[in-house]
Amino acid sequence: MDLLNTLVDKGLRRELPTREEALAVLATSDDDVLDVVAAAGRVRRQWFGRRVKLNYLVNLKSGLCPEDCSYCSQRLGSTAGILKYTWLKPDEASQAAAAGLAGGAKRVCLVASGRGPTDRDVDRVAGTIKAIKDQNEGVEVCACLGLLSDGQAERLREAGADAYNHNLNTSEGTYGEITTTHTYADRVDTVQKAHAAGLSACSGLIAGMGESDEDLVDVVFSLRELDPDSVPVNFLIPVEGTPLAKEWNLTPQRCLRILAMVRFVCPDVEVRIAGGREVHLRTMQPLALHLANSIFLGDYLTTEGQAGKADLEMIADAGFEVEGAGQVTLPEHRATAAGGCGSAAGGGCGSHEDSGCGSHEGGGVCGSAPAATPAAAAPAVVAGEARTDLVAVRRRGAGTDLAPNA
Repeated sequence: MDLLNTLVDKGLRRELPTREEALAVLATSDDDVLDVVAAAGRVRRQWFGRRVKLNYLVNLKSGLCPEDCSYCSQRLGSTAGILKYTWLKPDEASQAAAAGLAGGAKRVCLVASGRGPTDRDVDRVAGTIKAIKDQNEGVEVCACLGLLSDGQAERLREAGADAYNHNLNTSEGTYGEITTTHTYADRVDTVQKAHAAGLSACSGLIAGMGESDEDLVDVVFSLRELDPDSVPVNFLIPVEGTPLAKEWNLTPQRCLRILAMVRFVCPDVEVRIAGGREVHLRTMQPLALHLANSIFLGDYLTTEGQAGKADLEMIADAGFEVEGAGQVTLPEHRATAAGGCGSAAGGGCGSHEDSGCGSHEGGGVCGSAPAATPAAAAPAVVAGEARTDLVAVRRRGAGTDLAPNA
């Protein structure tokens, strides 16, 4: 296919595709999806080999957010049955982080719900960063706390943070349909503050909120211009009790095309599969490793993820290897570039449950249950049908007395 050959050549040269080429990737048929994956996989291997970076989420403060992000189970007015708790103490957060690090993660992502941190909150997080780094030599720490005020990014950097995550989530043209309590420009400003402070910038998107192909291309091109080190790709889980509870727009093939498009537009950037991979990619998750070079290990902020052991087995069975603590994530030309964007600590949180971080791992999904079947037969799986059987609210790990999944 001439389109894919052109995109591979551009990706190997770090050349930006045209909007028409990016749209054409999303428009390819299911019959061509393996060709698309193979082509984008060549670009992924050029810049990241067969390494997979593991990241681990610690939800420092869950629920009760004053923002109205439509996708979020922690939003103002949400009735999702998620865990709700105030700030974890530094030693509690450090213990939670240790589980992920023991499972192979090299980066800990510290997330808190809310519009943005107060200066006191920044002090709290600074103490948590110190506790984690004191007990885990060489660990990378990313903060994801919402909209930043002047000087806060610098204080997080001084405290030892390596990165800051704040997702754009969707295109500028449709952002007001998703959130009204802050703007797209607010989000861009926070990413720029983090970058200017020397933090590795991380910013991504959420697919599946009813957006058009044009919206997806718009936000990914905006991310390319913003130039973060890491682009997390979330796949919306419609959360019962939120405005997007009736959206169920993704198939595994659609998710693979989206990831391929992101790889072609951002060839040398860490592309992370974030929230929703287990629900939407399902048994196609190993194919997605040919497109993305980073995933989250274990559970998410408010929902359970795939078992950590299953993640590690999937990576090995697909012929990939877990990136070691001593390995630099980014290609040399980015890792040695000046400023936070080019730091070796590329990455970030990337889940979209709170208004600041943009994580979506909470709650259930919409759709009717499948029709009853004979006891001896398994229910048929229909493409695009809600898979409520794959969604479970997190009841273990941070904020509970139970061991985490890592």
